Amino acid sequence: MTTIGGLVFLLAMVFGGYTIAGGKFGIILKSLPYEMMMIGGAAIGALVMGNSMHGVKHTLGGFGKIIKGERFHKHDYVDLLSMLYWFVRLAQQKGAMALEPHIEKPAESPAFQKFPKIMADKVAVTMICDYLRMVGMNADDPHQIEDIMAKELKKIREEELHVAHVFQNTADALPALGIVAAVLGVIKTMASIDSPPAVLGGMIGGALVGTFLGILLAYGVMGPMATRLNGVISEDCMFYEVIRAVLVAHLHGNAPQVAVEAGRKTAPSHSMPSFQELEEALQNLQIA
Repeated sequence: MTTIGGLVFLLAMVFGGYTIAGGKFGIILKSLPYEMMMIGGAAIGALVMGNSMHGVKHTLGGFGKIIKGERFHKHDYVDLLSMLYWFVRLAQQKGAMALEPHIEKPAESPAFQKFPKIMADKVAVTMICDYLRMVGMNADDPHQIEDIMAKELKKIREEELHVAHVFQNTADALPALGIVAAVLGVIKTMASIDSPPAVLGGMIGGALVGTFLGILLAYGVMGPMATRLNGVISEDCMFYEVIRAVLVAHLHGNAPQVAVEAGRKTAPSHSMPSFQELEEALQNLQIA
């Protein structure tokens, strides 16, 4: 909601100041559809040219992430740490083979069923199941598994950040596309050079709307959206870093309480549950 609120405030300040200064909206409203068609159409065309179909669909999903914001909050980290605690405690008490029913069919696992939001996240479920499965396959070198997990997390982060890069590249291109639209307006004006000054003034003003629109969309809309998306993706990826921290700590032979404490310290500061909050959640944890 902060993104929408910021956009509304931005437009109110820009056009409000223009109105207070005595500006008239007639010339802007008359030229806006054509300028927007040229600038917006060129930007969309360049985006499609520079990306695969999968990349285009992924980019469209980026708008939803910007509006919704971060997916995971403090209670989600409490749930994740609680579930991981249950898994590593089970592995410690009954051996890695006791995890097999849960990691082979997570949809039927009471541990995953207790936390539906985590179960709905395919990346989180796949990471937990895959690396717990590796533990059961005697791949118990914590340094090797930590390295593999770090590489996978880097890959996930880079794939998700591709959308933010697309937004930023579009923001970088918009001022130039605005100039293209303005130049076309000047060409149109020069073709009517014998018109009265009042008519020429309106045509030149319409051409400058293209420059204005390109700059506004670049630095007032797409640029901030790229920054916002970058932040959302970076924070969401911290959820998976918690999984890595807990499982690696478990492989190093730490007690379940110590393993989840290592994961808790990895969570973002504003979403990190306190030691007491996590301890209370673990004491109340009941999984069939």
